[in-house]
Amino acid sequence: MLQTFGFIVILPILSIAVLLTLFRLIKGPTLPDRVVALDLMTTLGIGVIAAYAIVYHEPIFLDVALIVALVSFLGTIAFAYYVEKGTK
Repeated sequence: MLQTFGFIVILPILSIAVLLTLFRLIKGPTLPDRVVALDLMTTLGIGVIAAYAIVYHEPIFLDVALIVALVSFLGTIAFAYYVEKGTK
């Protein structure tokens, strides 16, 4: 039941969200828009990893999702630092 729900409902919704975010990443008028889109894509990727871990009862993938989230957070902080230094 959970595997069917995961494949029929959750993964297609996440896939559509990734495609829409990819459109914003390509079309984004400014660099911060593109960075936010890239951050959202990593968040959606974490959602895909978590959904896979839940559907297949593989808790080790949640550790992978946690590491990806930490790296994404560090990238966002680095970009914020770059923008802050560039405005002065």
